[in-house]
Amino acid sequence: MFFSIKYLYHIKFVLFTMIRKAVIMAAGKGVRMMPLTKLVPKPLIHINGKPFLYHLLIRLKKAGYSDYAIIVGHKGSKVKSFLQEYGFKARLIHQDKRLGTAHALKLASKFTGHDQFIALGGDSLWSVPDLRKISKDDKLSYVATTKVKDWKRYGIIVEKKGYLSRIVEKPKKFVGNQINTGLYKFTPEIYDAIAKIGKSSRGEYELTDALTLLAKGKKIRTVKCQDAWIDMGCPEDIPLIDNYLKGAR
Repeated sequence: MFFSIKYLYHIKFVLFTMIRKAVIMAAGKGVRMMPLTKLVPKPLIHINGKPFLYHLLIRLKKAGYSDYAIIVGHKGSKVKSFLQEYGFKARLIHQDKRLGTAHALKLASKFTGHDQFIALGGDSLWSVPDLRKISKDDKLSYVATTKVKDWKRYGIIVEKKGYLSRIVEKPKKFVGNQINTGLYKFTPEIYDAIAKIGKSSRGEYELTDALTLLAKGKKIRTVKCQDAWIDMGCPEDIPLIDNYLKGAR
């Protein structure tokens, strides 16, 4: 019986990595995607014939993750219907108040328990190899990065010898073009960091503030995406994502 190298690599990953859990952040209102998000949450916008979340979950499954939690808010009941329609199993966690990304992640603490896990935005896509690459079975946290031309739209990663130093949110002046893609691997220590932060000027608990605390203790490293990172930020992105998915294997 013949097995391809790609298949054997997948089996090796599944058998020997200890990280199975993935937390998907999907509670936002998707204001920039209006009017498409008037009736459905942003991750359920149809692209290439299926909801965006479908494409993300398929990639997570191929990467070896098997236990999912989805943080929902705006039109959260629609996500439940989606799971039933497409046969996915996931724990739904409701963020009733919009108190920020750190608050949303904290709600998943019972789901993750003492396990290491990955966390990611429900409005972006990463390749299967990059989803595997972030799964580092060690005592550190990781943030996935990539380089872009339009750096003013994103949080800029400043690193030193592979460790995260700080994140500069949407700078007006150039400090770098390596950005935070919103894909992380965390140890349970992230919850200790979240407990120590206060509200930002927006009145929310920001995950980037918790990352900054981890960075001060050299407890979070960077890992560079080797493939394309796809972000659904505005309606104009949809045709580009559709073309990407048509060409993706």
